[in-house]
Amino acid sequence: MPSDNEVVFWTLQMSDFSPYINSVISEFEKQNPKIKIKWVDVPFSEGEKRTLASVLSDNPPDLVNLNPDFSAVLAHKGALQEISYNDLKQFNREIINSLEIDSKYYSIPWYATSAITIYNKDLIKNVPQTYDETFKLAKQVRKQGAYIMLPNITENDAMLKILNKYYSNDSEYVFNMFKNLYEKDLIPKETLTITLQEALEKYMSGNIAIIGAGANFLNMIKENAPLTYEKTDIAPQLKGKLGQNDFSLMNFVIPLRAKHKQDALKFALFLTNDKNQLELAKLTNVLAVNKKTLQNDFYKNYDGDDLMAKARVISAEQLNKLQPVFKTKRNQKDINNLVNNAVQSVLLNKNTTKNILNDLEKSIKIIEEK
Repeated sequence: MPSDNEVVFWTLQMSDFSPYINSVISEFEKQNPKIKIKWVDVPFSEGEKRTLASVLSDNPPDLVNLNPDFSAVLAHKGALQEISYNDLKQFNREIINSLEIDSKYYSIPWYATSAITIYNKDLIKNVPQTYDETFKLAKQVRKQGAYIMLPNITENDAMLKILNKYYSNDSEYVFNMFKNLYEKDLIPKETLTITLQEALEKYMSGNIAIIGAGANFLNMIKENAPLTYEKTDIAPQLKGKLGQNDFSLMNFVIPLRAKHKQDALKFALFLTNDKNQLELAKLTNVLAVNKKTLQNDFYKNYDGDDLMAKARVISAEQLNKLQPVFKTKRNQKDINNLVNNAVQSVLLNKNTTKNILNDLEKSIKIIEEK
């Protein structure tokens, strides 16, 4: 049992950064001698299961590190403490807007990532900015014996995130764009089954020209395919008609039944202040979400030859244009499966795209009403 002044703090697979987290805890306890922090690091694979069980119990942790998708599920279940907007003012406004649920907030952001375009300079001379521009280059790249890209459009919510970059009435256009490329052998047949990790391997072998991925993938290319890395450059991620960027976020939540809500909030805001955010950013490839940290030279300047630094600056800038954000629904996994099945049906020409999308819309509506 925790003591009367002990805040129980859970993270997801952060043990590699124990010196950093322990130093933050130590400094916080020094500044707040009446509060003690008990840190528990949970394996990523067990995070959701253990968190769900704990937040519904009478003795949950006080502060829990989760992704926004599962945080939203818990918020809809009424299991989380509401966070005042005034307590979130130190963070990037676009990030905060993305966390809004029915005009309320239940999360404190910790760190983000935002994919970039990684491309082979030998295969592409002028890097495209949009999906439309990219696919116009497909024939030219194919003549060089490679593919323009290997989109993992049936992995998790990848296709939904692409659709989110377009207007809602553009869905048929987007699906047909991929169908046209697939039928003309301008994207590989593995598009229907590929994962991002497998697409990276194809990029490293020189078989595809572009991959959209996080900055951490640059290290993998450098270590595993140095010759490809020499030909590699980066650019902002591909956009649709709406012009916004994809991102991923990790945050903190405070269970409604937590015993030390105010102390937990105080520690979360200390952990995410500008100083601690900058220190974490320098240890990792993640992006800070604190407004002041994002104005630091670390996120503003880079040497032209330093791809990692260039990726960091580009990724940070992308956090200033995230809306409209992709919002997770209560039955998101089921919706993902429906969309992925629809993608396969469209590419394999099992019916007209219009009919497939009509059926998809009806199926999603049924799931959302459950």
